[in-house]
Amino acid sequence: MRLMILAGVLLAVAAQAADLPDSHDLAALPRFPHAEIVDFRDVPDQERTYPQASIRRISNQLRMERKIEVEGRQTAVTYRLPSDHSSTEAFDRARKDLLAGGAELLYWCQGRDCGSSNLWANAIFGNSKLYGPDEQQAYLLLRLAEPQQDSVLAIYSVTRGNRRGYLHAEQLDAAKPLGELLPTPDTLMRELKSSGILRLARLPAEPSEAWATLLARCLNLDSTLRVSLVGEGAGAWRVALVSQGVRASRLELGEGVEPGLRLNLLR
Repeated sequence: MRLMILAGVLLAVAAQAADLPDSHDLAALPRFPHAEIVDFRDVPDQERTYPQASIRRISNQLRMERKIEVEGRQTAVTYRLPSDHSSTEAFDRARKDLLAGGAELLYWCQGRDCGSSNLWANAIFGNSKLYGPDEQQAYLLLRLAEPQQDSVLAIYSVTRGNRRGYLHAEQLDAAKPLGELLPTPDTLMRELKSSGILRLARLPAEPSEAWATLLARCLNLDSTLRVSLVGEGAGAWRVALVSQGVRASRLELGEGVEPGLRLNLLR
């Protein structure tokens, strides 16, 4: 047993020793096992644009339908993943860890739905190490939980043509309060289908028009799905969603009272 513990410690030390000097992990994101930091940036004052849509270049201009613009302190870390693990595995673990910690989804795309990997690597993140086949990429944008609700975290993963995986994480601590940030309907649907649960802990018991419209658009992306609603204001949210065009037969009231609203996918 002592030999096993010692071996684990030595492996951890070896991984840290391989990191870029003066680099460190982000506090909000646990490191993927045996990943190595190959790029690190800490900029006290930075203006950043984070896409909430597929990106493309038209007439030499970067275009996206939705975006979030933030100014503040930027900390970015790029990991090279162990050769026996895929970038998809690291991305999925990062997403689950962040959501379990209370972070809120703002945007999520995978593969060709994200657009050109070349643009993500060079135009968005300024890191050529992140360029790979379009179908091997994934991008996630989140808002951190309180008391860091004025920080956003972007995650980008890619497996390059040489089959080596990379995970890039970039946190921007805004200099000013961010206010309300809405996710996209397709992002919420992707999480609901992937996890079977959609947690929206910050939603009030009294439905807001913006969120009722957003959730209705999300649910109507697939009119075959049925969900149960759980939360202090679940009944009021059901009424609001029906008024926005979601069929009442698709919405059940679940048991339990908790802050915010939770949608459970009914199989």
